[in-house]
Amino acid sequence: MADTTTLTLTEEWDKTFPKSEQVNHRKVTFRNRYGITLAADLYEPKNTAGRLAAIAVCGPFGAVKEQAAGLYAQTMAERGFLTIAFDPSFTGESGGEPRYMASPDINTEDFQAAVDFLSVQENVDPERIGTIGICGWGGMALNAAALDTRIKATVASTMYDMTRVNANGYFDAEDSADARYEKKRALNAQRTADCRNGEYALAGGVVDPLPDDAPFFVKDYHDYYKTPRGYHPRSLNSNGGWNVIGCMSFLNQPILRYVNEIRSAVLVMHGEKAHSCYFSRDAYAAMVKDNPYTDNKELLIIPDAVHTDLYDGGGKDAIPFDKLETFFNEHLR
Repeated sequence: MADTTTLTLTEEWDKTFPKSEQVNHRKVTFRNRYGITLAADLYEPKNTAGRLAAIAVCGPFGAVKEQAAGLYAQTMAERGFLTIAFDPSFTGESGGEPRYMASPDINTEDFQAAVDFLSVQENVDPERIGTIGICGWGGMALNAAALDTRIKATVASTMYDMTRVNANGYFDAEDSADARYEKKRALNAQRTADCRNGEYALAGGVVDPLPDDAPFFVKDYHDYYKTPRGYHPRSLNSNGGWNVIGCMSFLNQPILRYVNEIRSAVLVMHGEKAHSCYFSRDAYAAMVKDNPYTDNKELLIIPDAVHTDLYDGGGKDAIPFDKLETFFNEHLR
């Protein structure tokens, strides 16, 4: 499959985390089945031989690979895995027009395209490939695991079910036909306005400056995306955000419909104090209900951690990388 798309890739180190001397790093590209070229950072442990287990990492929703996904990928490479952290379609350094759109189908396909890429690398064992999805890409990783039998192990970290939050609002506070109708009415009016204006209006990223009465989860996001801790110039959440209509298709295309048919290993992990913890608790419950393959499923609740603590550790080493290493070593052997 010849790839004729040329992307502009930044070669200098521009991550929100320090570069490790234990791994080799380079930029790579690959194409999904819709013809969109994706950009990724590849992390390879130094002084290794033979075919390695590999992990594809993506997320959070509205972030770029230079943020949390890259930290996860580099750290897992330090622990012996070949990894890639990729930008989803329409965002970051990846291709796709128009920009700043999301799709439950295309973004699930992005994970599968990453598995395609890893499967044909000479130093990767195609029978030992896993994924890590963070925040909104945790839900996408579960959806990919339900579809792609090549994925042998999946970690969903501090996950969001983007279909649920778009359709029902936060904490399911807008779970009614009338509320959804009003959302759809407003989004379709925006479509008309965008068509008239000849461009897509941006919804805005994380609010800044932070209002005094902002909910805790908004403060949590601000503390990551709008400060030196996690700000990145290509991150949607750090800047102008998605298009107003960018996530419209999530309203009626639930992504977790078949998670209880996942046979491969899954670790769902979330912070105890995260506003979003109910997504992981409910997704795990749905995954194990009536599923004969539950021995390799686990829900890990991390004491005292909030949502963004699992982006970068939150200054308290909240990400259980030892656990991730053990999990992938067990299920990618």
